[in-house]
Amino acid sequence: QVQLVESGGGLVQAGGSLRLSCAASGNIFSFLLMGWYRQAPGNQRELVASITSGGSRNYADSVKGRFTISRENFKDTVYLQMNNLKPEDTAVYYCNADVFGNAGHGYWGQGTQVTVSS
Repeated sequence: QVQLVESGGGLVQAGGSLRLSCAASGNIFSFLLMGWYRQAPGNQRELVASITSGGSRNYADSVKGRFTISRENFKDTVYLQMNNLKPEDTAVYYCNADVFGNAGHGYWGQGTQVTVSS
Protein backbone atom coordinates (compact mmCIF):
# COMPACT_ATOMS: atom_id res chain seq x y z
CA GLN A 1 0.00 0.00 0.00
CA VAL A 2 1.54 3.25 -1.21
CA GLN A 3 -0.02 6.62 -0.62
CA LEU A 4 0.91 10.20 -1.40
CA VAL A 5 -0.66 12.78 0.85
CA GLU A 6 -0.52 16.46 -0.05
CA SER A 7 -0.95 19.34 2.32
CA GLY A 8 -0.44 23.07 2.41
CA GLY A 9 -2.99 24.29 -0.07
CA GLY A 10 -5.33 27.13 0.66
CA LEU A 11 -6.54 30.55 -0.31
CA VAL A 12 -3.99 33.31 -0.66
CA GLN A 13 -3.88 36.79 -2.12
CA ALA A 14 -1.88 37.53 -5.23
CA GLY A 15 1.74 38.06 -4.32
CA GLY A 16 1.50 35.75 -1.36
CA SER A 17 3.22 32.46 -0.70
CA LEU A 18 2.32 28.88 0.09
CA ARG A 19 4.33 25.76 0.66
CA LEU A 20 2.95 22.44 -0.45
CA SER A 21 4.11 19.18 1.04
CA CYS A 22 3.74 15.64 -0.20
CA ALA A 23 4.58 12.69 1.99
CA ALA A 24 4.82 9.17 0.64
CA SER A 25 4.07 6.17 2.75
CA GLY A 26 4.05 2.44 2.15
CA ASN A 27 6.48 -0.24 1.13
CA ILE A 28 8.20 1.69 -1.67
CA PHE A 29 11.82 2.22 -0.75
CA SER A 30 12.42 5.28 -2.88
CA PHE A 31 11.22 7.19 -5.94
CA LEU A 32 13.57 8.23 -8.73
CA LEU A 33 11.26 11.10 -9.59
CA MET A 34 8.81 13.18 -7.63
CA GLY A 35 6.95 16.20 -8.84
CA TRP A 36 3.97 18.47 -8.82
CA TYR A 37 1.26 18.82 -11.42
CA ARG A 38 -1.67 21.16 -11.45
CA GLN A 39 -5.01 21.28 -13.15
CA ALA A 40 -7.31 24.27 -13.38
CA PRO A 41 -10.94 24.03 -14.47
CA GLY A 42 -11.13 23.69 -18.23
CA ASN A 43 -7.41 23.04 -18.56
CA GLN A 44 -5.32 19.94 -18.94
CA ARG A 45 -3.11 18.76 -16.16
CA GLU A 46 0.34 20.26 -16.51
CA LEU A 47 3.70 19.61 -14.97
CA VAL A 48 4.70 22.35 -12.57
CA ALA A 49 8.00 21.05 -11.24
CA SER A 50 9.85 17.81 -10.76
CA ILE A 51 12.94 16.62 -8.99
CA THR A 52 14.98 13.46 -9.30
CA SER A 53 16.53 11.51 -6.48
CA GLY A 54 19.82 13.06 -7.55
CA GLY A 55 18.49 16.57 -7.13
CA SER A 56 17.96 17.56 -10.77
CA ARG A 57 15.08 20.00 -11.03
CA ASN A 58 12.74 20.92 -13.82
CA TYR A 59 10.19 23.74 -13.86
CA ALA A 60 7.44 24.91 -16.09
CA ASP A 61 8.34 28.22 -17.69
CA SER A 62 5.37 29.89 -16.04
CA VAL A 63 6.71 29.25 -12.54
CA LYS A 64 10.45 29.65 -12.98
CA GLY A 65 11.85 32.10 -10.50
CA ARG A 66 8.76 31.89 -8.32
CA PHE A 67 8.45 28.23 -7.33
CA THR A 68 11.07 25.99 -5.80
CA ILE A 69 10.84 22.23 -5.54
CA SER A 70 12.82 20.26 -3.00
CA ARG A 71 12.76 16.81 -1.49
CA GLU A 72 13.93 14.72 1.38
CA ASN A 73 14.93 11.42 -0.15
CA PHE A 74 15.14 9.53 3.09
CA LYS A 75 11.50 10.32 3.82
CA ASP A 76 10.27 10.35 0.21
CA THR A 77 8.83 13.77 0.85
CA VAL A 78 8.64 16.55 -1.69
CA TYR A 79 7.89 20.23 -1.20
CA LEU A 80 6.83 23.05 -3.45
CA GLN A 81 7.56 26.54 -2.22
CA MET A 82 5.36 28.93 -4.15
CA ASN A 83 6.17 32.62 -3.98
CA ASN A 84 4.66 35.64 -5.69
CA LEU A 85 1.53 33.70 -6.46
CA LYS A 86 -0.70 34.85 -9.27
CA PRO A 87 -4.39 34.21 -9.95
CA GLU A 88 -3.34 32.05 -12.90
CA ASP A 89 -1.71 29.68 -10.40
CA THR A 90 -5.15 28.74 -9.11
CA ALA A 91 -5.56 25.01 -9.57
CA VAL A 92 -5.63 21.67 -7.86
CA TYR A 93 -2.06 20.62 -7.28
CA TYR A 94 -1.20 16.94 -7.43
CA CYS A 95 1.84 15.15 -6.14
CA ASN A 96 3.35 12.55 -8.44
CA ALA A 97 6.01 9.94 -7.70
CA ASP A 98 7.48 7.16 -9.78
CA VAL A 99 9.95 4.51 -8.78
CA PHE A 100 11.41 4.36 -12.29
CA GLY A 101 11.66 8.08 -12.89
CA ASN A 102 8.86 8.44 -15.43
CA ALA A 103 7.02 11.72 -15.01
CA GLY A 104 3.28 11.39 -15.02
CA HIS A 105 3.43 7.71 -14.18
CA GLY A 106 3.43 5.83 -10.94
CA TYR A 107 1.54 7.16 -7.96
CA TRP A 108 -0.63 10.21 -7.50
CA GLY A 109 -1.93 12.11 -4.56
CA GLN A 110 -5.53 13.19 -4.41
CA GLY A 111 -4.67 16.84 -4.80
CA THR A 112 -4.74 20.01 -2.78
CA GLN A 113 -6.54 23.16 -3.83
CA VAL A 114 -4.61 26.38 -4.30
CA THR A 115 -6.69 29.49 -4.87
CA VAL A 116 -5.08 32.84 -5.53
CA SER A 117 -7.29 35.89 -5.37
CA SER A 118 -6.58 39.14 -7.16
